[in-house]
Amino acid sequence: MSIVVTGATGHLGRHVVEQLLEKVPADQITAVVRNAEKAADFAARGVKIALADYNAPASFDGLFAAGDKVLLISGNEFDKGRVQQHKIVIDAAKAAGVALLAYTSAPGSLTAALADDHRGTEEALLASGVPYALLRNGWYHENYTENLAPVLEHNAVVAAAGDGRVSSAARADYAAAAVAVLTGEGHENQTYELGGDEAWGFAEYAAELSRQTGKEIGYSPVSVEALTGILVGAGLPEPVAATIAGVDASIEKGELVVTTGDLSRLAGRPTTPLSEAIALALKG
Repeated sequence: MSIVVTGATGHLGRHVVEQLLEKVPADQITAVVRNAEKAADFAARGVKIALADYNAPASFDGLFAAGDKVLLISGNEFDKGRVQQHKIVIDAAKAAGVALLAYTSAPGSLTAALADDHRGTEEALLASGVPYALLRNGWYHENYTENLAPVLEHNAVVAAAGDGRVSSAARADYAAAAVAVLTGEGHENQTYELGGDEAWGFAEYAAELSRQTGKEIGYSPVSVEALTGILVGAGLPEPVAATIAGVDASIEKGELVVTTGDLSRLAGRPTTPLSEAIALALKG
């Protein structure tokens, strides 16, 4: 039996494999990647490497074995038909008779367009009959902290979220939950709503940035249309910009507040505070 992680060299996948290496022997882990060179460090530590691509169905033929536990990390190619991409993995998992397929989904309360592919994938997974675990990941701290340059340049946090709050957490927190599901028992056919322990608003985020940088950073709420325009101006394709801005509209409605406690319970520890993620980003 292997624990198989797709998208293993992506932002979340790397965290998952690193944390798996702390819990299980390397030869029980298979990292599914598109580029073997990017996984050379894992291979050097004894992790099995499998080459496969969501856009090449045949590359998943025979990749899984009976009894495997698989983590399907959602693809990030919004223009490639993600549900169909994910279905290739689900079909291969079904054919092999895997013990569990865990999928990184989106919060059940999220109505933004971003959630559409996740809902479609969930439907395909449930229809397949494969034992599943839905890891409905909330928003990541890194969605904000990895792009602080424009915030610090303009001394402004710009969002279309009004006074809405968001229960974000660090990628490492979501990875810890995935690892708990992949290495534990009793997670078959379970749905976990995952988010940070403390919800925050954008005025608080700006205040924390001010505190840590010593600068006067304010929150500038804008409309969804205005934010879409700003993101397009920064170089994002219009459909992607509209999708991201649409998430802010969902934040304003409270759709990214998660109160289940599932994330810290699965991780076995409190989630990473936003202040910690900011401090780490500012050091970098």
